Amino acid sequence: MKFIADLHVHTVASGHAYSTVLEIAQATAAKNELKMIALTDHGTKMPGGPHSYHFANLVAIPERVSGIRILKGIEANLIDLKGTLDLEKQYLERLDVVAAGLHAFCCPVGSSKDNTTMIVNAIKSGSVDIIVHPGNPEFLIDEAAVVEAATKFDVALEINNCSLTAARLGSEAHCHHIIQLAKVAKTKLIVGSDSHFAETVGDFGAAAEILSDHGIPEEQVLNTSIERLLSHLNRRKNRNHLVTF
Repeated sequence: MKFIADLHVHTVASGHAYSTVLEIAQATAAKNELKMIALTDHGTKMPGGPHSYHFANLVAIPERVSGIRILKGIEANLIDLKGTLDLEKQYLERLDVVAAGLHAFCCPVGSSKDNTTMIVNAIKSGSVDIIVHPGNPEFLIDEAAVVEAATKFDVALEINNCSLTAARLGSEAHCHHIIQLAKVAKTKLIVGSDSHFAETVGDFGAAAEILSDHGIPEEQVLNTSIERLLSHLNRRKNRNHLVTF
């Protein structure tokens, strides 16, 4: 499976990542594998994270850096049972990519029912393109209910490579189950590196392996095709612009 984009990349603005936009773009270009990346720094509730104005001012970054198409995005934090994101709507609508997920320090670690409610409500909101690391064992969910909602409301579920290699240990079994459910439901999937350092952008090996184990077709994985990826991003109605390559 050949990937053309990494839609989960953090810069120093997240407060716990260690590379600049320029360093990330240069490292990505040097690998000569990806055509685009999304900058998805954490939302404002993350300790050490950026202010809302960081996202408003992403327009300062060129569309291409070192030949790599740069999408402007966020990894927003869900902060309540309503599935509220920690960035105001007027800023969300300016972004190319809105990913969202559950994170410690940003929302209460609730029951599986509560966690599922938060994610499903975020999916239903129409503000989200991707649900990140849904296999995180720290936030147990009704995986079937999340897959059903993602399929119905046309939101992609991420298979997070970092969850399988360095963080959120215990995710693998949950990821396998989510992939099984998604294969049957034909839910859109996306693979993200969750990179916090320039050299790990585009590291998809572990995630790609379990997708292969389940026989997931390439056309079900959005970041294997520029056309499919842009089509997905441009389906979101509360964006004030067209995302292009």
